[in-house]
Amino acid sequence: MSVPDSGKPAPSTWPAVAGTALRVAFGLIWAVSAALTWTADFANHYVGYLHNAATGQPAWSAWWFELWIGLVTPHVGFFVWATRIAETLLALALLLGFARKITYVVGILFSLLIWSTAEGFGGPYSVGANNIGAAISYVLIFAALIVINLRSGPSPYSLDYLIERRWPSWRRLADWNDTLPLTEVHPLPWRVQGPALAGVLILVALLLAGLHSALNVKSASPQAAAAAVTPLSLASSQPIGKARDARLPPLQEGGSVAVDIAVSDQSVEIASGVQYQAWTFGKSVPGPVIHVRQGQTVNVKLTNHGTMQHSIDFHSAITPPSLHYVDIMPGESIAFSFVAKVPGAFLYHCGTPPVLLHIGNGMYGAIIVDPATPLPPAAESYVLVQGEWYTQQVSGKLMAGNYEKMQQMRPDEVVFNGAAFQYRDHPLTAKPGDLVRLYVVNAGPSLWSSFHVIGAIFDKVYPGGNPAQAIDGVSTWSVGPGEGAVFDLKLDEAGHYPFVDHAMAHMQLGAQGVLLVGSPDEAAKPPVSKAPVAATPAT
Repeated sequence: MSVPDSGKPAPSTWPAVAGTALRVAFGLIWAVSAALTWTADFANHYVGYLHNAATGQPAWSAWWFELWIGLVTPHVGFFVWATRIAETLLALALLLGFARKITYVVGILFSLLIWSTAEGFGGPYSVGANNIGAAISYVLIFAALIVINLRSGPSPYSLDYLIERRWPSWRRLADWNDTLPLTEVHPLPWRVQGPALAGVLILVALLLAGLHSALNVKSASPQAAAAAVTPLSLASSQPIGKARDARLPPLQEGGSVAVDIAVSDQSVEIASGVQYQAWTFGKSVPGPVIHVRQGQTVNVKLTNHGTMQHSIDFHSAITPPSLHYVDIMPGESIAFSFVAKVPGAFLYHCGTPPVLLHIGNGMYGAIIVDPATPLPPAAESYVLVQGEWYTQQVSGKLMAGNYEKMQQMRPDEVVFNGAAFQYRDHPLTAKPGDLVRLYVVNAGPSLWSSFHVIGAIFDKVYPGGNPAQAIDGVSTWSVGPGEGAVFDLKLDEAGHYPFVDHAMAHMQLGAQGVLLVGSPDEAAKPPVSKAPVAATPAT
């Protein structure tokens, strides 16, 4: 430490350097933040930030948010511009070192206002993440800058220093420590300043590199963390233990059929080792396949063993919804009948609002109505109900429904008969030359299916209830949400024939299986050989 002419030790220059480094780095952060306030998204959602912060606040603070929402909403343009100007001026003042005494106080007050309105008193607590509310941390940084300024006095690395040398009275606006003479303030040599400038440049690069993440990654919260985990990311590398039996159940004889279905909450396997807290018909997703003949009377009894109201809606029925598709409470039952007048592959599902949530949580199944004049006999008949899972993690490998994903149509899985890839690992079987009939029902709740069997062209596609309207020469057929269709195919050569939703994103999320024709040993080897290597021409 040097000794000036007065005989008192001169303060070290290092506090001024440290304060300057902190101020400039902080100014860069404010500059990026200020730039973002000039975007259209900031202006468009300005009031939304206040409403978002007000959501879930304790009752004692509700008045504060109501006050600001009421004040800002009619004058949103003014507050948008005021915020833009305030942040821009604070960024420039920090970067240049201008009026630091005033800047630090205004910065504290402005940050406290943001913290208590747009951030909703956010931080320092965030479950599952080590972070602190941005604005409240800004308050602490401004306070630290005040303390450093009290220790170091004038900074030779500021615009204030240049002004003070010409107008000494400016120090009352610039410095908290205005007793140290300017003659005792000296910059460090360039061999020290050089690395400091390099550090600032590195910081700028890191801030710019992190900008994309700041704009696109959701803030850390238990809800965001739960939604980010997908069942396929948790699934075991081993195949699912047992696939659902996809065979069409036999018809019941007689003029009427009794259908007794119970609603219950169950955990069902949706990927290998991954469970989902589902709402079910008959303890499974999809519910039990119902197989009747055209003209039979279907006597339905629905019993609710769940924890909320539910209902049932048959796409195969012509009946008053207000009479039969009504909500029943837990512990209640409803019984009604309808005549299966139209043949085809149909969906049944829960129709209780929001229907999206009830179907999305697994409340659907298939009812197959054979035509009075039977279709040509098939050696194998399978029912494939396509559905979608929209999930969030509860804990471990247990998932539950995510209604936001359902509304945005962002499924984590698209599946046949409830579980991803189950028929890829446990193929459906047939013999060469057999007629195979596939009843495909798309439960949705939202996505279209483009059904296709790789390596095959369907002999017949029955898109509706009239067998006379069957079409041939089709390789891929669209089945919309709530629709069903019947597909006939005959494959003479042994082999593996994958069946898929030909929307490739859906196939990758689980909507694929295999039809194994013949035994694995019967399949011919692929005719692959090595191509001859072309000779290199002489030069």
